[in-house]
Amino acid sequence: MTVRIEVALPALEGERAAALQAAGVPAARTLTTLLRRAARAVLRHEGREDTELSITLLDDDAMRELNRDWLGHDRPTDVIAFGLGDGDAQPLGDIYIGVERALEQADEAGVSVREELARLAVHGTLHVLGYDHADGPERQRGEMWRRQEELVKGILEEA
Repeated sequence: MTVRIEVALPALEGERAAALQAAGVPAARTLTTLLRRAARAVLRHEGREDTELSITLLDDDAMRELNRDWLGHDRPTDVIAFGLGDGDAQPLGDIYIGVERALEQADEAGVSVREELARLAVHGTLHVLGYDHADGPERQRGEMWRRQEELVKGILEEA
């Protein structure tokens, strides 16, 4: 299995780093391991052996800019994924996770920040592999959501 997963954590650098970690965001090494484990779980489940992914953790300002410039939505979001492969070719992709959205969503759902960050890494990886979902309330009833939640449960049980 040739899987390369690069993780970048610019949101954990500088002035905001201490505040984010105080709010429950794991330390850089722990977070990198979690994000890689989440992406690998998806790839293993989907039988994808040759894959290259990058996962980048960004703050609201950077996520808003990315969302506006590439998707036409002028607001921050929780995860954006760009699949760069085509069809059955080797999946390539970039996944961007909004750390501040993850904190907010974890609080709203009553789950740990660790769980929500794993969920967003799984969600982004599924998008890179070509999965999609409906918007709105139907989102949580679809096949992608069920697969995502099954994978997140397994990841959390492993740790």
